[in-house]
Amino acid sequence: MTFTTRFAPSPTGPLHLGHAYSAMLAHDMAAAKGGTFLLRIEDIDQSRARPEWEAQIYEDLSWLGLSWPTPVMRQSDRLPRYRAALDRLTAMGLTYPCRCNRADIEAAAGAPQEGVPQFGPDGRIYPGTCRSRLPSEATGQDVIRLNMEKAVRAADLRSFTETGPESQGTHALDPDALISAVGDIILVRRNMGSSYHLSVVADDADQGITHAVRGADLFEATQIHVLLQSLLDLPTPIYLHHHLIRDENGKRLAKRDDARAIAKYRAEGATAQDIRKMVRLPLLSS
Repeated sequence: MTFTTRFAPSPTGPLHLGHAYSAMLAHDMAAAKGGTFLLRIEDIDQSRARPEWEAQIYEDLSWLGLSWPTPVMRQSDRLPRYRAALDRLTAMGLTYPCRCNRADIEAAAGAPQEGVPQFGPDGRIYPGTCRSRLPSEATGQDVIRLNMEKAVRAADLRSFTETGPESQGTHALDPDALISAVGDIILVRRNMGSSYHLSVVADDADQGITHAVRGADLFEATQIHVLLQSLLDLPTPIYLHHHLIRDENGKRLAKRDDARAIAKYRAEGATAQDIRKMVRLPLLSS
């Protein structure tokens, strides 16, 4: 199988130094192995995605010296694929519609209990208010959740290999932790037709991603993705969760942090080699 990596930005704002680091690291890894670097546009949130930001992604990455095969995969073109994955999980009896909003979940969660986690990789752990609802009761205002307790019973739980320096090694899925510290994740968000978790496992499988390179902030979500891969009979890539690029105060960069936008550095006369120095990646040979 060809060594294949990917960079999957959302066209909701300018790429910053953290994005540049992730993209160049994935690109360099593939190049070193004679493999393939792919670009994917994660635009299922059409309320925030903008064509001008997508165009900026192509410009910024090309300026950094990266190249990729075309056409580029765009999630907004793949809603039937995500629906098929959801239908399979529903046929297994693992999903239910949920009408709760954030305030409902906060209220139902009650007072924190000592030793019981309140938040997981998908945000506040859902208290299960709608768990008894049937898929046939779903409305357009519902999200669709995975019944985690049923899911861990149905899955042939796998392990995954992490090659990043902070958590290097083999990690086995822990069914108790998935139930208590992750909970009933959202598979389909309102007005989107999917969620990050459902989309990323389908996309990585369909693109033949062998090595998933992404930020350390997504490490805890990997157990969700490996569980879904198991349930959907999809391959599990090797993962590398890299350190996050932070500002001088130690705060991780966000798209609203325009001061570190790639386009701004370019406009000020920086070169792609300058960007590599800033994020401490090896310089490209001329």
